[in-house]
Amino acid sequence: MNANLPEHRMRAGDAERDRALTALQKAYEAGRLDLDEMRDRQEKALKSKYTDELPALVADLPERAMLEFDPYAAPGYGGADYPDVATHLTGLPETAPADAGATVSIMSGRDIVVESGTRHLTNFAWWGGNNYDLSDAMGPGRIVTLTLHAIMGGNNIYVPDGVRVIDRSVAIMAGNDIKRRAQGDGSNGTLVIEGFLWWAGNDVDLADDQRPNRRRPRH
Repeated sequence: MNANLPEHRMRAGDAERDRALTALQKAYEAGRLDLDEMRDRQEKALKSKYTDELPALVADLPERAMLEFDPYAAPGYGGADYPDVATHLTGLPETAPADAGATVSIMSGRDIVVESGTRHLTNFAWWGGNNYDLSDAMGPGRIVTLTLHAIMGGNNIYVPDGVRVIDRSVAIMAGNDIKRRAQGDGSNGTLVIEGFLWWAGNDVDLADDQRPNRRRPRH
């Protein structure tokens, strides 16, 4: 094992990966990374198994302060090494996701407009599923994770232009259908879909203002 790494490596969880993804998205918006660099680093962050794999992905960026590294898990990258970095970062997304909670859809479904500020929601669908409109939830620098488990069911997901969609679902005789026109460049945020699918799947398409569940501004 590398002598620079701790003897007992710490496993990375979704929270640690999400911080890295958000930091990379923010660096892209600031012009520090081009689109290909951001995508490459985000892919590595999503595949990371240990927390000590994440610092290298943001080591050359001031946004590294967002990761709040554990100095034991990532020696040499702790906040104490960069005491002034955080003061230069304004308007950053919250590092802790706002969890919209878990729902169940059994032989049923409903139209759901996901509110701005939502970072994570969970649903289990059996012979059913929901229509999720993420038009308000997405935006530059935002990462929304949908944990959607489905058995002989699935959900329809609608995203605005520019949203990058990442599929991390585990599927058996199933799968997600991400329409080509719905796969954006990440300039309007990132949607991560995860969950277990069995004879099921989710469809991702562009949001349409003509859809009945889409809210319209009041004048």
